[in-house]
Amino acid sequence: MEDALNPLAVARRPTQKRARERFANILDEAGAVLIEKGLSGFSIPTIAERLGYTRGSVYAYFPTPYAVLNELTRRYLGELEAEFFSHAEALRHVSWRAGIAMVVDQAVSFHNANPAACLLLLGGAVTDDSYRAQELTNKRLGDLAGRVWTSKRVLPAAPPDVMTLSVDIGVACFRRSFFEHGEITPPYRDAAIAAMIGFLAPYAETHDANES
Repeated sequence: MEDALNPLAVARRPTQKRARERFANILDEAGAVLIEKGLSGFSIPTIAERLGYTRGSVYAYFPTPYAVLNELTRRYLGELEAEFFSHAEALRHVSWRAGIAMVVDQAVSFHNANPAACLLLLGGAVTDDSYRAQELTNKRLGDLAGRVWTSKRVLPAAPPDVMTLSVDIGVACFRRSFFEHGEITPPYRDAAIAAMIGFLAPYAETHDANES
């Protein structure tokens, strides 16, 4: 993610243990502030005051509020990837259509259990850098799913990057549900599955025909 972002939108990750603990505390509190006050009430001074830290000690790791938000996004994405990886073996033993439903269900559970993650991963981009971060997030999720199904020779490798495009479609369904209901509801879960399968089916059929 960092390679495409302005340096001021990237956190400076510490190496020493005490500094890493402070870094983690800042992120934990940032997530709490985000849930309580939303993006409009999110600021480094607020985080510093709530933790009893000086503003400078926070700015030492996070030069701008966007660096905090992007690092939180990175944290939540890592947690979501870990959730997917924990079920990766199961995906190898089901059809790709059933796999799409499994992945969507994992994503729904994760987002609905993590309101700050839901806001960051599904909310609208607030800067050019946060837009790039969101697009790179979708690319990473597409790559993750692609490792399973392209390795099984079920779906074609890029180009076009059909897995990332399918993630874009699923996320669009999630975003609409989050905007309207504050969570991902069952009807939008079903819509995401149907839309992703509908998009991928012609590519899978073409790929199957070419392999036969």
